[in-house]
Amino acid sequence: MPKSDKLPEIDYPFQEAFLLDLLKVPSPTGHAEQAIKMLEETLKAFPEVKTSRSRKGALLAVLPGKKHELRRGLTAHVDTLGGMVKQVKSNGRLELTNIGGWAPSSVEAEGCTIFTRSGSTFRGSYLPIKASMHVYGQAARDEVHKYDNMEVRLDERVTNEEETRKLGIDVGDYVAFDPRSEVVNGFVRSRHLDDKACVANIVSAIKTLHDAGLQPSSDTFILFSNYEETGFGGTSDVPDSIEEFVAVDMAAIGEGQASDEYHATICVKDGSGPYHHGLSNKLRALAEKHQLPHKVDIYVNYGSDAKAYWQGGGSAAIALIGPGVDSSHHYERVHKDGMLAATQWIVAYLLEE
Repeated sequence: MPKSDKLPEIDYPFQEAFLLDLLKVPSPTGHAEQAIKMLEETLKAFPEVKTSRSRKGALLAVLPGKKHELRRGLTAHVDTLGGMVKQVKSNGRLELTNIGGWAPSSVEAEGCTIFTRSGSTFRGSYLPIKASMHVYGQAARDEVHKYDNMEVRLDERVTNEEETRKLGIDVGDYVAFDPRSEVVNGFVRSRHLDDKACVANIVSAIKTLHDAGLQPSSDTFILFSNYEETGFGGTSDVPDSIEEFVAVDMAAIGEGQASDEYHATICVKDGSGPYHHGLSNKLRALAEKHQLPHKVDIYVNYGSDAKAYWQGGGSAAIALIGPGVDSSHHYERVHKDGMLAATQWIVAYLLEE
């Protein structure tokens, strides 16, 4: 640690600007290449960071430390919820299958982009089949929305399957929902803050050390994964030498949860069971030492790339920290205070001997 034991200052304007830029880049699981490229380009500003790609397309980075022992690791994911064309319908509209865990009602009336195999893109909106109150009356108000009674209305002059297919749209094309990002009173509200907010935390932590002329206590491996939302982003690509592996992912907020938007949170147990008790306690002690605003929580309906790493046979101790994100897997929101606390926590962990 620095002699003063005081953590270096976080450049929050950089963090927020980077987050907003990353949110603009569509990256549903399986189609995250452009977000990975943007992240790769951003990290070039820090020449000490060495990057490479995994065969799955994830970005692997090593942040050099005082000791050249690759024993610590971090992970955050750039992939987000999204859709894929399941059927080109007889009316020229599209039925989707989900990528990741989202409810159809959470993206009702949202704009979206369709990415074709040839590289062309088309715009549309995700709507209930019975959207018009004037036509369907009470049914439009009361019908429960499911994947099979929602459709993408294309912003093209198409009225049948043949006309849509002539555009080059086909089964298997990826669909990304608009983020609708906005900054208001210290809040960033947007889709896909899970987990782009935490990617911003890690990148901002790297910049913080770079600007302060500091190094982690030891070489640190970072996995920016691209398959987390489907459950196996962290199952591979992690070096065997890693002894500690910390996932940085959003904290779930809601009834019965300790997390809020103004703190960072450590999750000690998720849907598959506890995290490593010793590493969780180490991180809690660091937060207490530096008086970082933090909560301790349990997420019942949740998994992370650290747990995927364990499920894939990894043997390192694992933990999970991140900023509080309201309305997860819906129209999400995070606050500056939670973002700063999470970034400071990462910096403290990197510097700790």
